[in-house]
Amino acid sequence: MRLIPAIDVIDGKCVRLTQGDYNQKKVYDESPIDVARMLEKRGFEYLHLVDLDGAKTSSPKNLYVLNQIALDTNLKIDFGGGIKSEDSLIQSLRSGANQVNIGSLSVRNSNLVKFWVLRYGADQIMIGADVKDRKLSINGWLENTEVDIMEFINDFMDDGARHFVCTDIAKDGMMAGSSLDLYNDIIDNFPGIELVASGGVSSIEECKVLEDMGISGIILGKALYEGLIDPDEVLKAFS
Repeated sequence: MRLIPAIDVIDGKCVRLTQGDYNQKKVYDESPIDVARMLEKRGFEYLHLVDLDGAKTSSPKNLYVLNQIALDTNLKIDFGGGIKSEDSLIQSLRSGANQVNIGSLSVRNSNLVKFWVLRYGADQIMIGADVKDRKLSINGWLENTEVDIMEFINDFMDDGARHFVCTDIAKDGMMAGSSLDLYNDIIDNFPGIELVASGGVSSIEECKVLEDMGISGIILGKALYEGLIDPDEVLKAFS
């Protein structure tokens, strides 16, 4: 199972939001690149990099941050935020992303994203599923839809998608536990899915529960930054 620390970027700075609210922003470091270097030095191999400016404006705004991290570290990076065109997808891959995370467009234009899965390969496309009450939210979590998470995943898996990251927005940034029931339902219903859990993971014990459930990766956010999860201890637990 992959342990994937998250770096969310606004105005070139490393931040965390609470429940996706841009008004509840906490700046953790002026330099996401320094944070990425520190994470690699501690022993992490993966990084979840989110361009929150891009998510809000529908076009990546922090590709230079992605590129610098890719040049300065050996972290395997999944990158998302504002990828709404094939040009932005290509730019993201060329800037150093190992995977691109596509959320809003997967809802708005699923046929196009399915084509990208076919064209670029399932391993380079991660489908982002951000949910409130099991319905998809898009555009930086600012717009709610009536798209059901289970129907959404089923539709994409039928057309070859394999990698998904699912975030329960109500849990995100709260450090009060993740949506275990939701993840369990997804794993039970979709054998073979590569599911990354995101939002609210707050302890090493919970990470172990998710691993036993069959989760392929866990995104560690505020709990890591606030010291609720010790990086050395969590890496040792899953080494």
